[in-house]
Amino acid sequence: MKLLRYGASGSEKPGLLDSEGNIRDLSGIVPDIGGEWLDDDNLHRIRSADIAKLPLVGQGQRIGACVAIPVNFIAVGLNYADHAAESGMPLPSEPILFSKAPNCIVGPCDDVIIPPASSGLDWEIELAFVIGKRAWNVEESDAMQHIAGFCICNDISERTWQLEGTGQWLKGKSAPTFGPLGPWLVTRDELDDIGNLAMELKVDGRTMQSGSTKTMIFGVSFLVSYISRFIELQPGDVITTGTPPGVGMGMKPPVFLKAGNVMELSIWGLGEQRQMVR
Repeated sequence: MKLLRYGASGSEKPGLLDSEGNIRDLSGIVPDIGGEWLDDDNLHRIRSADIAKLPLVGQGQRIGACVAIPVNFIAVGLNYADHAAESGMPLPSEPILFSKAPNCIVGPCDDVIIPPASSGLDWEIELAFVIGKRAWNVEESDAMQHIAGFCICNDISERTWQLEGTGQWLKGKSAPTFGPLGPWLVTRDELDDIGNLAMELKVDGRTMQSGSTKTMIFGVSFLVSYISRFIELQPGDVITTGTPPGVGMGMKPPVFLKAGNVMELSIWGLGEQRQMVR
């Protein structure tokens, strides 16, 4: 299933994308896409519904983030071998974890806002997954059962704040609009091989990132197991898993986002995003 949230910011309603590309309203089945409503029982209720009888949603609706604001928004740094090489850094021996502020999450086509005093705004296309069932000290072999689905994340980053001065990745990753998610949350049963998904990000029509999840150092199941050793993951939590090469910081000289730039992102099976920078 392709689950989504539509409507004005802060007032989104739950929806489902049908086989013809129409949005169907799910408000009669679940109140939202997020939290406890992502467990297997509720996903089964949605899956069992007669989709043709669900109300059609009119054209032109804003698509919001595909999941309600989570308790935890966790990111994995340097998790692609080719991106680590681009950054001139050794491959990590274990996952590098940091947090993004949950309230930086926005819709897949919402504007990305340049913060005051920003000088190094950068892009990162990433595969993200959303927890569907509480995960604490989970075995890797059981990890997939704790995932509700997958989506695209643009891990917007302010490199000056992230790396200069005292640094700290949290500072460079959490400003408002720094976490576009969606357009859809694709349930785990729909993706046969999450370890081999083509990824692409363009800026003003120019391809900047063209990679695949096959170059991930730590796979999704391992990440669930590893993170759950330290953090009790809750239904609705979002984990974004790193980016392939082609970020602006890695170019010579570095290239950063400016007002008026348009980013377009796609991951096979997960749809597309489009954001204007302003």
